[in-house]
Amino acid sequence: MDLAKAIKAINSSAQFTINAEDINQITWLNGTQPIPANEILAKQQELIAEYNSKQYQRDRAKAYPSIKEQLDLQYWDKVNGTDTWEQAINTVKAQYPKN
Repeated sequence: MDLAKAIKAINSSAQFTINAEDINQITWLNGTQPIPANEILAKQQELIAEYNSKQYQRDRAKAYPSIKEQLDLQYWDKVNGTDTWEQAINTVKAQYPKN
């Protein structure tokens, strides 16, 4: 999670440049009120924690059948009176549970 994302999360209209991703090398532009380094670093850690807490979502997204496959399963479930689509989804959810 880079410093620019942390700054933009604090002030979405902030204008600045950062050299070498160094907290001490931020140049504030066009009258943007400087944000203290400790606030930027705290926001960066908050964003990292939020990102890490959603790892299961990224894992699930890769593991789910494609939309085409899911629609096909849903169609055939309706025709045959089965629940294979629901089973496929529940298998992924069980493999990658919410934290």
